[in-house]
Amino acid sequence: MDSAKQRVNIHIEKAHNFMRQFRDPESRELKKLSANQFMDVWSHYDVDCNGYIEGTELDGFLREFVSSANATDVDPEAVTDAMLAELKSCFMEAYDDNQDGKIDIRELAQLLPMEENFLLLFRFDNPLESSVEFMKIWREYDSDNSGYIEADELKNFLRDLLKEAKKINDVSEDKLIEYTDTMLQVFDANKDGRLQLSEMAKLLPVKENFLCRQVFKGAAKLTKEDIEKVFALYDRDNNGSIENEELRGFLKDLLELVKKDYDAQDLTDIEDTIMRGVGYDKDGKVSRKELTMILLTLSKVNVEEE
Repeated sequence: MDSAKQRVNIHIEKAHNFMRQFRDPESRELKKLSANQFMDVWSHYDVDCNGYIEGTELDGFLREFVSSANATDVDPEAVTDAMLAELKSCFMEAYDDNQDGKIDIRELAQLLPMEENFLLLFRFDNPLESSVEFMKIWREYDSDNSGYIEADELKNFLRDLLKEAKKINDVSEDKLIEYTDTMLQVFDANKDGRLQLSEMAKLLPVKENFLCRQVFKGAAKLTKEDIEKVFALYDRDNNGSIENEELRGFLKDLLELVKKDYDAQDLTDIEDTIMRGVGYDKDGKVSRKELTMILLTLSKVNVEEE
């Protein structure tokens, strides 16, 4: 029997409700969780460590979440299948933001009460406008140009986030280290102790990848107005070309169409592949004409795949 199944069986045999410890014994309300406690909850229910609470994991979490509100130690199995189905429907409607039928760590963070300062780091109310802003932040905090955000660089980033929110004076250095360690546990999917581009992108979400819009699914639908919108989105300084972090933001959005996990080397590779294919200027800039060629090619590829 593998370790994941053993852990599930142990939980059932002991009928231990993991969520009870986080409720006030008098009011039965959930207490505010520290960063470490939040990770304990996540690790407990994400049994297969795949970055989601889903399937039987989600059923177990919901049963324990509800039954832990009782003053007496009620067996989570007391929540009937019918009750669970109704509960899951309501719960997913409220918290499954991307409607993928499972709970990721950001969605869980919206459900559980947490330390205010730690919650700020998830930036729920302040997503980035575009990947151009993301790449500017990446360049600023990847101070050694390694292509990764290491622990010290991540700590500097989190410190600046708290400064921006005028909360840094409320957070000790030890607490900041705790936040950094927790964020690494949360977002470092390949567990190499640092954040690659795709991992940092989950920590710093962008409002929308414009290139995922339906208009790019067919070349016949792509108009001059569509191309102008895309050009304006990435040409943030309005100088008539897409360059530097503007270009890297565009490439990041392109990369996300084909790869879930990607790093700085992947960004370099896609630049070489795509840009050479459209007669990319050697000066590191993309003109309207070149952007049009890229977008038409993208639309054609999508149509052929369909």
